[in-house]
Amino acid sequence: MDKGIASIFKPFLEPKEVYKGGKNIPLSDKKIYKLSSNENPLGASPLAIEGLKSAIHKIALYPDQTDIRLREALVNDFKGELHVDQFVTGNSGSEIIDMLLRAFINEGDEVIFSNPCFLPYSVFSRWYGAKQIDIPLGLPNYELDREGILNAITNRTKIIFLTSPNNPTGTYIPKPVLEDFLKRIPKNILIVFDEVYHHFADAPDYTTALPYVQNGHNIIALNSFSKTYGLAGLRIGYAYTTKTIANYIRLIHKPFLMPLTSLEAAIGALSDHEFLNKTVKTVHEGRKYLESSFTSLGIPFWPTQANFFIVDPPLPEMEFTNSLMEHGIMVRPVSQFGAPGKVRITIGDQEANAALVDSLQKLKAH
Repeated sequence: MDKGIASIFKPFLEPKEVYKGGKNIPLSDKKIYKLSSNENPLGASPLAIEGLKSAIHKIALYPDQTDIRLREALVNDFKGELHVDQFVTGNSGSEIIDMLLRAFINEGDEVIFSNPCFLPYSVFSRWYGAKQIDIPLGLPNYELDREGILNAITNRTKIIFLTSPNNPTGTYIPKPVLEDFLKRIPKNILIVFDEVYHHFADAPDYTTALPYVQNGHNIIALNSFSKTYGLAGLRIGYAYTTKTIANYIRLIHKPFLMPLTSLEAAIGALSDHEFLNKTVKTVHEGRKYLESSFTSLGIPFWPTQANFFIVDPPLPEMEFTNSLMEHGIMVRPVSQFGAPGKVRITIGDQEANAALVDSLQKLKAH
């Protein structure tokens, strides 16, 4: 008997939550400041743009068969502290998350994450039939619940997602906390450490995953060219880990995966230290300015190590978001990320930050 095509659909792919990225700037006659997607306030690296231009006349040809040139550039960027075989690249950090799940997860395996967090951890894991275990960050400060995660581990646990600095909260995992946690994790579990915003972190006890990769821990660090390097529109990211894990993941790395335009732009961006330093300086100055402004306006916020803030708005989240949009300011409500009622605001350049503060003053005055 013909049961119809839906009878062979995977049950765990039934419509549920879907990851929706930030909205694009709408067509408008007035100035719009997009402070909703954590993009680079300065645009893109000039050297990245030069690299992109150099690739334009070659787009009728297939790109490099492998990503080796980008991995070699990453080795140089890391000052030789990692080997070329320790890097994995992809078309965005999100794609690397997908690759990891595809490589490690079988139906019924378990994935642990901690809301509020980047939604693809849960959405993408569902695509592979994973059982999703949410151990929420502890309130009021959004701290990692180490004991909760450790108690949730079973013989089906394959991946634990950690994020520092965390999107959307801007909070981070202090080095002593991370070190204690890693010592207690079974050796057959992969720690995915999302450090996309690490360039903006300046806390004295902040750490990337680098020392733990070097010490042989089963940890893989996710990174992106979308934020610090200003290449969000080219969709390019990378990760670093042990040779054993990286070589395994590359077994599913497609040939010709990296568009030539993205490849050349990323290689150019890695060499532009002046642009990177200017970006970080702009974000740090903006962070101090907005911290002071939020405090004087009486808007509760959480200290951040990233290029954005999460705030507790004076109005319901959608009313607040829509009211700011009327003033030409785009921000992002983050209930979908597991932070109901909160709003994420990207740190812009000084013009955008001043426009935001002006708009907030007008909202508070009514």
